[in-house]
Amino acid sequence: MRASSHPRRNRLKSIIGWREFIGLPDLDIPQLRAKIDTGARTSALHAVDISVSEDGEARWVEFHVPLPGRPRHQRSRALIVDDRLIKNTSGIAEHRYVVETTLVLGARHWRIEVSLADRENMGFDIILGRTAIRTHGLLVNPGSSYLAGLPVQRASISSEPRHKSRSEKLPRGEFSPHISLVKGDEL
Repeated sequence: MRASSHPRRNRLKSIIGWREFIGLPDLDIPQLRAKIDTGARTSALHAVDISVSEDGEARWVEFHVPLPGRPRHQRSRALIVDDRLIKNTSGIAEHRYVVETTLVLGARHWRIEVSLADRENMGFDIILGRTAIRTHGLLVNPGSSYLAGLPVQRASISSEPRHKSRSEKLPRGEFSPHISLVKGDEL
């Protein structure tokens, strides 16, 4: 097989499973199960009791994410970055608020947009769509699960001893020692 001359294809890729544990620390959610859905463009988080408020020119949304052990009065608040029509799993367009938050996958951290939706009848409280993962050197192995390990919060990373290796890049979310690395075109 001929090696690609495209620079993005020759980067090391992290392999993740079709489902992973993630964290959303900005929303005070340290861990939840996520389905990696490359068929979905936009990520969607299960949210109920959604209310919108305005603070000057900024619009905020407050909501509850009903997770096991999370009290009903515990609410998340985020700045609305957009509201748009997004097709649900049945192909019907729904009006949804979109917020930006930090995603933690293994030891990697980056910002994503996530829409708020009622996912009560779905198997996962969040799906990660392709826009959340496409520029982060990830390959999805549909036959595996939980390859990235549990979400590692930044405080945990900074308390570990530092040494010269790929793990020094962890605060920027570039690599995780818990994820398998392969050369992009050698699969």
